Amino acid sequence: MVAEAQIKSQSKNSAKEFEKLLNEDFKDRKLKENQIIKATVTEITKNFIVVDCKAKMEGMIPVEEFKNDNELDKLKVGSVIDVYLERIESFKGEIVISREKARRMNAWKKMEKFFETKEELVGYITGRVKGGYICNVDGLPTFMPASQIDVRPLKRIDHLMNVPVKVIATRIDKNRGNVCTSRRAVLEKSKDAEVKEVLKNLKEGDIVENAKCKAITDWGIFLDINGIDALLHVSDLSHGRVKKTSEMVSIGQTLKVKITKIDPKTNRVSASIKALTEDPYGSVEKKYKIGEVYDGVCTKLMDYGVFVRLEEGIEGLIHSSELSWTSKNLHPSKVLSVSQTIKVKIVSIDVQSKRISLSYKATLDNPWKKVEDSVNSIVSVKVKSITDKYILAELDNGLSGMLHYKELSFNEDDEDLKKYKKNQIIKVKIVEVKDEKIKLSVRALEKDPIDWFRENKKKVGDVITTTVQEVMKSGVKVSVGNDKRFLIVIKKSQLAKESSDQRPEIFQNGNKLDAAITDLNLAERKVSLSVKQAQIEEEKSLVKKFGKDAKSSGATLKDIFNKALNITKKKDNKKKKN
Repeated sequence: MVAEAQIKSQSKNSAKEFEKLLNEDFKDRKLKENQIIKATVTEITKNFIVVDCKAKMEGMIPVEEFKNDNELDKLKVGSVIDVYLERIESFKGEIVISREKARRMNAWKKMEKFFETKEELVGYITGRVKGGYICNVDGLPTFMPASQIDVRPLKRIDHLMNVPVKVIATRIDKNRGNVCTSRRAVLEKSKDAEVKEVLKNLKEGDIVENAKCKAITDWGIFLDINGIDALLHVSDLSHGRVKKTSEMVSIGQTLKVKITKIDPKTNRVSASIKALTEDPYGSVEKKYKIGEVYDGVCTKLMDYGVFVRLEEGIEGLIHSSELSWTSKNLHPSKVLSVSQTIKVKIVSIDVQSKRISLSYKATLDNPWKKVEDSVNSIVSVKVKSITDKYILAELDNGLSGMLHYKELSFNEDDEDLKKYKKNQIIKVKIVEVKDEKIKLSVRALEKDPIDWFRENKKKVGDVITTTVQEVMKSGVKVSVGNDKRFLIVIKKSQLAKESSDQRPEIFQNGNKLDAAITDLNLAERKVSLSVKQAQIEEEKSLVKKFGKDAKSSGATLKDIFNKALNITKKKDNKKKKN
């Protein structure tokens, strides 16, 4: 056991001595582990690259470590490359070196330097990952977000795969080993330089003959002016209204434009076509007068009106309310059509806002003037619609009039509406035209039965004889004279002086009732009657007439009424005999 331990100790000491001698030998050759050293290619085989590192023996590197950036194709015997020295000698007695680690370390150093200086690097886009792409820069895989591959979104990037592309390092996290790169930043930097160079020779007010249309949108056109982008807004296409930008220009078309604005901070350029010509609105007030009629062409129909071109660059708007005298909520397509030539009247001109208000109906005969002269005329109308309050009827001139249920009969009962139906032709009287509203009446065709009170000079307090026409729970309806068209309601509480006699059911149609006028307003056609009040007045009259005899004879109120009744009967019998 002692001998064995001695042998092991001697072996251990021998290994240390050998390693010491080896390190001293490599020290003379200036080789240190964990650093990058220079190596010369001495042989290229199918699987390995053999290099001389000035060490005791040659090193072998797998060819896979040279496939990035197509380095293997460039290698030849005698080429000097960087390698990373991991071990001077392994347990197999071989030197351990790596081309890949050397490339990564060099790439990190270069990346850190170029990140600080924002210098351009050359990389290879090798694959797609979530949210972007892998870009290999000197063997170091970096992440390139999809938004950073170009200045505009690309549907396909086949033409950029595995080819040299210029990039800039935008973010580095050495602890995590993450690097973000951007091709877009290089393109924008190059574009900015080009734009600045072009803008040196371009100024506001310049006229460009060869502006090329690149893209068309609803709100404007993008132009290429000597390699820089410019915007031609839809409002700068023409002095007039533009229907569609695509109808005025096409992709690739060359245009003559005027530079109207250059923003040095953003390098944005605005151009205009209409600025090349004189604004026709400058002389619009000289050419067109408010109240005058002119010819125009309908260019566009909208829900709210019609645009009409008076001349090139000058358009006006006919509001929907100015299309027809007879219809207020009429869609323009029901009256006019695009490209139709019409006459219009100028309503207003706003030069500053470049707005001209027009009227189409003002050039047509106004039916309202004619109907105003037709008040009290009797006309035939057609029932258009019936509501719970009125009938809307159409006159022969297209205008509509309102026939309220109170104007259907003198009873002023909304039940009268049920007697009419849609499209029925009826005769009415035009009783009023005001604020473009026509009031019609059916009952105005006949004599008003309330005139009976006026003709007979009746007043409040007078007692009149009425005829029962309808018995209701709440009272009775009675007529006066021989006219049954105007019925007056006598309320239940007014049917008798005594509450026990205030029963509508004791009356029948045709019964005569004497009632006192308690309210009379002929202007508002209001009449109130009371049998109760008539009885009270009659009692007062009897007491007044027969009261003196009653005092001397001691007669009661009942005796007075009986005496008055007998006198009345004798008078009636005498009249019958005669």
